[in-house]
Amino acid sequence: MKKSFLSLILIFTLTTFSLSADEGMWMLHLLKQQKYPEMKKLGLKLRDYDIYNPNGTSIKDAVVQFGGGCTGEVISSQGLVLTNHHCGYGQIQNHSTLEHNYLENGFWAMTKTEELPNPGLTVTFIDKVEEVTDYVKNCLERDKALDKDGILFLSPAYLKSIAKERVGKEFLENNAGADVEIKPFFDGNQYFMFIKKIYSDIRLVGAPPSSIGKFGADTDNWMWPRHTGDFSLFRIYADKNGNPAPYSPDNVPLKPKRWLTVSTQGANENDFVMILGFPGTTYKFYTSWEVAERRDIDNRVRINMRRVRQEALLNEMLADPQVNIQYASKYTGSTNAYKSAIGSNWAIDKRNFVMAKKRQQERLVGWAKKKNKTQFLAALDTLQHIVEQRSDLRFRDRMLNEGIVRGIEFANVPVRNADSLIRALRNKDEKKIENFTLLLLNDYRNFANKNYSVEVDKKVAKAMIAEYIRLVPKDKHPDVFTVLHTEFEGDINKYVDNIFENSVFGSEANLEKFLSHLTPETLVHDPMFSFARSVKKEETMLKDQQDAFTRAYLIARRSYLDGVLEMDGATAYAPDANLTLRLAYGQLKGYAPRDAVYYEPQTTVEGIMEKEDPGNWEFVVPEKLKELYNKGDYGRYALPGGKMPVAFMASTHTTGGNSGSPVMNAGGELIGINFDRNWEGVGGDIQYLPDYQRSIIVDIRYVLFIIDKFAGATHLIEEMDIQ
Repeated sequence: MKKSFLSLILIFTLTTFSLSADEGMWMLHLLKQQKYPEMKKLGLKLRDYDIYNPNGTSIKDAVVQFGGGCTGEVISSQGLVLTNHHCGYGQIQNHSTLEHNYLENGFWAMTKTEELPNPGLTVTFIDKVEEVTDYVKNCLERDKALDKDGILFLSPAYLKSIAKERVGKEFLENNAGADVEIKPFFDGNQYFMFIKKIYSDIRLVGAPPSSIGKFGADTDNWMWPRHTGDFSLFRIYADKNGNPAPYSPDNVPLKPKRWLTVSTQGANENDFVMILGFPGTTYKFYTSWEVAERRDIDNRVRINMRRVRQEALLNEMLADPQVNIQYASKYTGSTNAYKSAIGSNWAIDKRNFVMAKKRQQERLVGWAKKKNKTQFLAALDTLQHIVEQRSDLRFRDRMLNEGIVRGIEFANVPVRNADSLIRALRNKDEKKIENFTLLLLNDYRNFANKNYSVEVDKKVAKAMIAEYIRLVPKDKHPDVFTVLHTEFEGDINKYVDNIFENSVFGSEANLEKFLSHLTPETLVHDPMFSFARSVKKEETMLKDQQDAFTRAYLIARRSYLDGVLEMDGATAYAPDANLTLRLAYGQLKGYAPRDAVYYEPQTTVEGIMEKEDPGNWEFVVPEKLKELYNKGDYGRYALPGGKMPVAFMASTHTTGGNSGSPVMNAGGELIGINFDRNWEGVGGDIQYLPDYQRSIIVDIRYVLFIIDKFAGATHLIEEMDIQ
């Protein structure tokens, strides 16, 4: 009996360890002291400095931040970068027209001269990571006279300034593209500095049609099984000396320090895998009150208001191909966060995150009482009080943000130049009148750009305002809604139509009419500008009222995390994600989403054909892909049994920002590209879910197959080191 009992304890202990082993997004320069031994046990064949080497090249030198919110990897000696289709979606859209619809038909540059530049797009390498906690604390002590609000310890501007101070002006001036940043970790208990190199001449090389790169679209988003070829290709260009430089026809492909070897061997269930990337935001150290706030306010508002907007948008997109191009990226961005919020709430309730965080708090309370660390008890009391006190303001803020600011395009028309023009007209200052008239015209061009439709904005606005006034009490609406209730007797259709009929920005004709007869009164009483001013005023008021809690909240958060780290050790945890370079590891694994259901970890082209629906834009299969399938023409990319792999899952801990991250095998070879998570694992942003947490990954063999067999871009295959 005693032996059985001890065996059960041992089994429980081992199970608990294995379930939590994959959790965390780890700092690369701390791998050796934190996770390297565990990674070796799971199968890693590399040394720690093969992954991160501050004094030489390593795998991290092939991983880049793509734009501001994705990851990419360098896969050739000629600066070829692989990322997700949805990460390059904005660039693909910008190059698309009805005559050259690259979203629908795909794009492949068959020579380097055909590669397309993308103004504003950057790729960032991390050269070095350094802990600077003591340095920052010394600077904060030195500069405490500047700390008027008491939260300088989290100020991005301040941390940026002392980062530049640390590396020196000469370093930044003498190294083209160099940048430096200090970021806070554990709510300001630790600080790390990142030395970067940023390239700005990035050109589109290839992208599959959306019927491959976005196959399954919104229906399959956050879901498994998945059959999406979510990838695109770009190239980094530099000057002739290999330095970052603005776009120029004279620039040449970058010769990178490191690029990844590509493996066609794939991986089997339970094989070790690792992911490097730039995960965005996680909330591992939420308190129970913050979890409830996230579920009951943030997520519920987002789910409801985005559903309303998306239904209105989709109706217009399906009815008009031009509108579909204009709003494709906007719609995708909206649905992504919408489904994420749904999955987050499911996980919060399913796994009782509120209770899990209570246990976390209770453990700290017990330890703090024993050690007489009363400051940590006070921090918890403060957090509870603030979350309770700000609930109404937070609800109104989220409703305004999701329902009006994000939901209605004309709510964001710029008013600064219009207001300056009013003053110039009243003062009869001819020079300023001319200047601000030109600026107003430029504002209109930026607002009513190629990705904007008046009719779509009208229809969406009517739906959003109706839902907003249904849920927010009348006495808490922006001032401008008084016009809706009085002059239009609550008739939203007439109210919105009137805005467009009478606004300078309502149409090109309205603008021309105003320009032919400039009067300040027209701008003062312009209904669209009045709407935007009022919304901005309400937004500012809500922010100011919430800011009254900010200082105490942030200081209490820092104290709470200080207690956790003091209790468990400074290296016991991975810090929350904050768009800095991290490593996650795990195994290729399936999962059981519900009773009597098990999902295999690998999908194949067979599943694409099973899902095909020519009448549904989300599940159209290109004819060329069907031809290759019917012939079984998969080349060297097929599985041993002859099927063509498409995607696989792994137990790696990822979040937004890991889109495009390289997925590597135990030898550091590229076997896939991370592009999503399963719906059941979205709650991992708050609490890792070992039974459910899965990263969804495009199999690199499917990527190579599409480039080679589908697109015929064999020159790109020849660029890569393929094993």
